[in-house]
Amino acid sequence: MTGDGREESSRPTPSPGGKPESQAANYVAEETLRDGRRITIRAQRPEDLEAIRSAARLTSERTRYLRFFAPKKSLSESEVAFFMGPDFVDHVALMAFVEESGRPVVVGGGRFIVVKPGTAEIAFFVVDAFHRLGIGSLLMRHLAILGRAAGLAEFVAEVLPENASMLGVFRKCGLPMTTRRSDGVIHVSLAFS
Repeated sequence: MTGDGREESSRPTPSPGGKPESQAANYVAEETLRDGRRITIRAQRPEDLEAIRSAARLTSERTRYLRFFAPKKSLSESEVAFFMGPDFVDHVALMAFVEESGRPVVVGGGRFIVVKPGTAEIAFFVVDAFHRLGIGSLLMRHLAILGRAAGLAEFVAEVLPENASMLGVFRKCGLPMTTRRSDGVIHVSLAFS
């Protein structure tokens, strides 16, 4: 609620100049999870590193496998450097926070990376204890807002067939979806029509 009794909007906070990259770099939105808790979705910042590492430690081996397609105990230093380096033009990253014990805690994240003009690959993670609360869908919606503002034509993703939750997020996101299967992976395309 705002001070005058109106509901808060989940619209992004506008940035000076209104450029897509500055909009993405300063993005902040407030939402409500399925269980009624408030969640903040905002642009990833360099100071989020330790919170992201903590979140990664709270994900199961299965969740990491579904995200990276291989068993993974932790991220390498080069992977950490890559994930912590969004430029908010060709690599946009959003983090999802809830408040626990009076402090913000990372419960998920999503990003898109431009792979060719007009096309960006999209990926997510959600901490296991926060699965099934709608975090993936919220991250998808906010990344789509930023992707559309950046002039993208489509998001693409590779998803393991057993990752029904991620496929469900894509199916329900409101963007026309096409899929094809090859080499044990489902290739998803989501068009900004």
